[in-house]
Amino acid sequence: MKDVREYVLRTPPGGVKRYDHDALCDLLEVEDRSRVIFEQGVAREAIVRIYPANPLMNMREISADDLLMDERGRITLGTYYDGAPLRFRLFDPKTGNAQRGAIFGTTGAGKSRLGQAILVACKRSGIVVHLADLKEGQSVPEAKGQVATRVTSQYETILMLRGLVAEAHRRMKDYGKLGRSGFVIGDPDPLTYGIVDEANRLLEQKAPFRDEAAWLIKELGRTGRSVGVGIIILAQAGHLDELGGSDTLRAMLKEGEVILLRWSSEMMQQLVGDGLIPRGEALQPIQKVVGQVRRVRRYHEVAPDDEDDVNSQGMLYHLTGSRPTSMARTYIVGSVAPCPGYDPLILDLYGDQPPPGEGINLMAYVSDKELKALADSDDGEGPTGPAGSAAATAVAADPGPSTAPKSLAERILAVLPPEGMTAPDLMVKLDADGHSPRPVRRGTLNTTISTMRKENRLARPDGTGLVRPAPTATDD
Repeated sequence: MKDVREYVLRTPPGGVKRYDHDALCDLLEVEDRSRVIFEQGVAREAIVRIYPANPLMNMREISADDLLMDERGRITLGTYYDGAPLRFRLFDPKTGNAQRGAIFGTTGAGKSRLGQAILVACKRSGIVVHLADLKEGQSVPEAKGQVATRVTSQYETILMLRGLVAEAHRRMKDYGKLGRSGFVIGDPDPLTYGIVDEANRLLEQKAPFRDEAAWLIKELGRTGRSVGVGIIILAQAGHLDELGGSDTLRAMLKEGEVILLRWSSEMMQQLVGDGLIPRGEALQPIQKVVGQVRRVRRYHEVAPDDEDDVNSQGMLYHLTGSRPTSMARTYIVGSVAPCPGYDPLILDLYGDQPPPGEGINLMAYVSDKELKALADSDDGEGPTGPAGSAAATAVAADPGPSTAPKSLAERILAVLPPEGMTAPDLMVKLDADGHSPRPVRRGTLNTTISTMRKENRLARPDGTGLVRPAPTATDD
């Protein structure tokens, strides 16, 4: 490229373990830190390039063709600083494996737009998606009607993940009978993904379904990939405590497709400490404001109006790709400015065709009894951990036939109309539902309702004595 200076450096055995980008820029006498790119190779070499302007600043809009999966199971999300395409693998045709993915980044780094691109790619590539948007549906609102399943609460996410685990086990049994060790797309099953946006809300400490969620995601990572059921999570941090406290889950995600967007210094320490980034790995920092030159201004100098505008959304490192220390950036996904409603550019990317798997009722796929059987056949690390959530306790209890609601909480959800009802009327409904020979006690009902509200399974009352279901993905 014209006007680009390049230096090839010899590095010590094992590469550069400590890297100070500011010191390097000072040595090269470059004020704009974003113009200097450092990349380390594996043959005791490193390259330093100085660009006239940051090469990732002017990105084009993403296209539907970029997001159509190629013959090697990859989509194109953006570009590296040197123009090479940034690819993300959704399927490995050589092994027949779906992928396990994790996308990390601080608030405002571009996770949601990257998630939209992956969702569009799945729809256009015939991949069935079951989506949990745990920011009350706000992270990727345009996905409504574009995926097979869309849920917005933690409780619904647990049901969705249970269904995905059940589907993976069903495929394992069927493929075993066929003598098949790998997955072939569409023969007879479609490639399927569970995607959880804002997964830290589901997996952080004190989250109501944390233990079961961690087990279900781990189970999908272990058993789903070989039968075409993948899992992708998007979260603000990669610390073990934010991933359900599961070392196995963290290690599983590390072997998949891991992308790191702009991070905080604390997040980087956590990622390194948890092994998602090798210790000593040299990553050039991604600043909130790219191209800013920090210097003391004289009294008559005026700073530009846009000097403090954040402009690094979408800049990232593909940590499990072939170039983990090379900075890249996604193409522009959707409108640059916020829209008053659904983004028309994103809707155009999705297209008008119905989503693959439309009509699948995944959340009704598996019962508590069936899930407990899966856990009992596991290695003893099922969803009933020492600090088991209320959902995990309900799974372990298994108090009745698998075709009907078992716990009082499930019976409440089954009989409650959308507009709600008073507690006395609810007691009458429960006594008549045929699931227990004994009437429901008022004290037991009140305790259960209180617990369900704490777990976000019921909304707060609108009036005295009114019980109302929590909003779901189907509510407008």
